[in-house]
Amino acid sequence: MPALASHRKPRTRVRATAPAVGLTSAALASVTLLSSQSAMAAPAPKPSIEEVQKKVDDLYRQAGTATQKYNQAKEATDKQKTKVDTLLDDVAKRTAKVNDARRTLGNYAAAQYRDGALAPTATFFLADDPQSFFDQTHLMDRMAERQQQALTEFRTQQAQASKQRAEAVKSLETLTESQTALRTSKQSVQTKLTEARTLLSKLTAEEKARLAELERKKEAEAKRKAEELAKKQAAAKKEAARKAAEPGGSGTETGSGSGSGSGSSASTKAEKVLAFARAQIGKPYVWGATGPASYDCSGLTQAAWKAAGVDIPRTTWDQVKAGTRIATADLQPGDLVFFYDDISHVGIYKGDGMMIHAPKPGANVREESIYYMPIYGSVRPA
Repeated sequence: MPALASHRKPRTRVRATAPAVGLTSAALASVTLLSSQSAMAAPAPKPSIEEVQKKVDDLYRQAGTATQKYNQAKEATDKQKTKVDTLLDDVAKRTAKVNDARRTLGNYAAAQYRDGALAPTATFFLADDPQSFFDQTHLMDRMAERQQQALTEFRTQQAQASKQRAEAVKSLETLTESQTALRTSKQSVQTKLTEARTLLSKLTAEEKARLAELERKKEAEAKRKAEELAKKQAAAKKEAARKAAEPGGSGTETGSGSGSGSGSSASTKAEKVLAFARAQIGKPYVWGATGPASYDCSGLTQAAWKAAGVDIPRTTWDQVKAGTRIATADLQPGDLVFFYDDISHVGIYKGDGMMIHAPKPGANVREESIYYMPIYGSVRPA
């Protein structure tokens, strides 16, 4: 009998895929490695000198802003510390009064305990002389009144002491916040200055020379604008004098700072301000400094006006509010000129478009065009 053919389907041989998966993983790893190597092999392009100049200027401006925050925090800290010291002294004095009142009450309590007390009716019947009873009762009433006064005094002193202690605790908390702000501002200044120095330290000698050339061009342009302002101011002054000399003229020059007692006084103060500022030329800029060996920008302006007998606030943000706002074209010697949108710098106008100011870390107090930085506005303190 012939053999029957098998009806089973032949098994399909399945190819193993593990090697393919391994190959794919290896390929991905190679691509990743190559990408990493490519990234490492292509460093970021070096900034141009113009970009470095802009970055450094911006860092110094940010450091100036942080310096004003530091000055503000330091001023608040000093004031708060004085307040806390006063409150703590008051608390100590009030506590002493509480203790005195407590001792008085204790003496009354001890006396009453030693002497004991009988009911008024029993005392009357046991008394040898009824009149003596009434005299003694009157005396006891007066003693009771003094005891009540002592108790009232104790309660009053105790309440006042508790109130002052609460004020002292609150002031101490505020002082801690001010000190924290002071440390934060100080760290911010130091960070910005370190960034600027690091950026400059990476420049080659040639790049530093190019950067210096850019600075010279910037200074020359600022000086040119100052000269233009000086010419305009001189022309305006000459025209005002001509009109005043004409027949029928008023004979006075409003806003010229002369011709009146108040104008003469303002001019004298301005002279003292500038005399002080000129004497500081050459001294180093140090952030947070108020003299006499070094200054920051607002420290110099504050000290200069103080030399003229006028107290102005510590920070640029407060100084810009201390006086009359003046247009740039109407600037007079002694006026304060503020810079940048955040009002982080200030200088003293000396005339002819020039100012005396403490510029930035690494520089000394010097004369410079008011157009070296973007002007925010100007103020005449007195």
